[in-house]
Amino acid sequence: MTDAPEADFFSDPEIAQDLPGYLADLRSKCPVHREPHQNVFMVTGYDEALEVFNQQPEAFSSSVAVTGPLPPLPFTPAGDIRAQIEEHRGEMPWTDHLATFDGSEHASHRAIMQALLTHKRLKANEDYVAGLVTRLVDGLIERGSCEVTKDFAHALSTLVIADLLGVPEEDRDDLCKLMGPDPTQLGGDEGFKIGSDPLMFLHDRFLGYLTERLANPRDDMLTDLAQSKFKDGTDPGLEVKARLACFLFGAGQDTSARLVAFSFRALGDRPDIQAKLRSEPHRIPEFIEEVLRTDPPVKTMSRLAVKDAIVGGVTIPAGSVLSVCSGGANRDPRHFPDPDTFNYDRPGVRDHVAFSRGTHACIGAPLARMEVRVALEQFLARTSDIRISEAMHGPAGARRYAYEPTYMLHGLQALHVEWDSA
Repeated sequence: MTDAPEADFFSDPEIAQDLPGYLADLRSKCPVHREPHQNVFMVTGYDEALEVFNQQPEAFSSSVAVTGPLPPLPFTPAGDIRAQIEEHRGEMPWTDHLATFDGSEHASHRAIMQALLTHKRLKANEDYVAGLVTRLVDGLIERGSCEVTKDFAHALSTLVIADLLGVPEEDRDDLCKLMGPDPTQLGGDEGFKIGSDPLMFLHDRFLGYLTERLANPRDDMLTDLAQSKFKDGTDPGLEVKARLACFLFGAGQDTSARLVAFSFRALGDRPDIQAKLRSEPHRIPEFIEEVLRTDPPVKTMSRLAVKDAIVGGVTIPAGSVLSVCSGGANRDPRHFPDPDTFNYDRPGVRDHVAFSRGTHACIGAPLARMEVRVALEQFLARTSDIRISEAMHGPAGARRYAYEPTYMLHGLQALHVEWDSA
């Protein structure tokens, strides 16, 4: 692979095929390294990542969270740029959506979303998710093999978020197609990378669902969202709520599906771990945390310096973009001894930053953890051996895996597995 400091992380597809190697090389040079192509500060150290998260929103804005440096800022930074960001938000990608909000605007909208995904609600829906998993596994188990990303992981994550929201079954395929390609796909459709609301194609559909729920309430998240208000009692309006619903539908699929696939790969590559988890299923949550550490579904969490700041002793000028590389932070040997070894018995197994930290920590993390745990519990209980297909991926020690060519999301393009029924 090209020497890390010289490679363009945002356009070189080869980097995606050896992400841990690239990030380790970059970190060895400096855990806060200014790459030469997009002029981005690449943060690959654990402590340095926490410094960035802990300085939000005082020093760092999330206005570039989704696409990082592409396209470039629509203004020339001058001094403290908070006023410039607000003036030009409508010209920046994804800025109509929660992930890019800052300060009190972010806090008020996030509170509405958190009310939809409470621990109590997720616990109440766990049996329901288990039923969905059972139906999916029933349709696969006798086959003895499948391509995990398409046949199981994506189907599971789409069903779970769609059903919890209350999206009509007949609309789900259309909605997934309307979402378009990943916004950070290398060489992807530029139309989905720009604009303050790239999910506008979903908006009218969700606006219709919410309007209908006000007239005919149901026991689902869309009804709760339609009836929700800010903490001060004011109503955000259905337009705002529709954007929140669009974002939840889209984001609710990505992380979980990638996490399922990486979990199956870890199981297939480590029969000893499979055997241990079958005898100790209560350890599956720790296993999932180690999968998140070694293969976080989100590669980069980008931030924009609103004023001059310091991270890891490096001065970050106002107007600079930083990309916190979760895979680099999660394998920083200064915090995780023997970081490339998969070990869910390690101390601090939940210390990783796969779901970010601080004010922008992933709201859907508990849902992702729950649905993946339930899926693994059932699959392990109903199989005696899960194997990586050697015909498709090569033998142990010489595996061939292809990764999605994006600079934000980390995922397998395909994972072929085989199993014996229990």
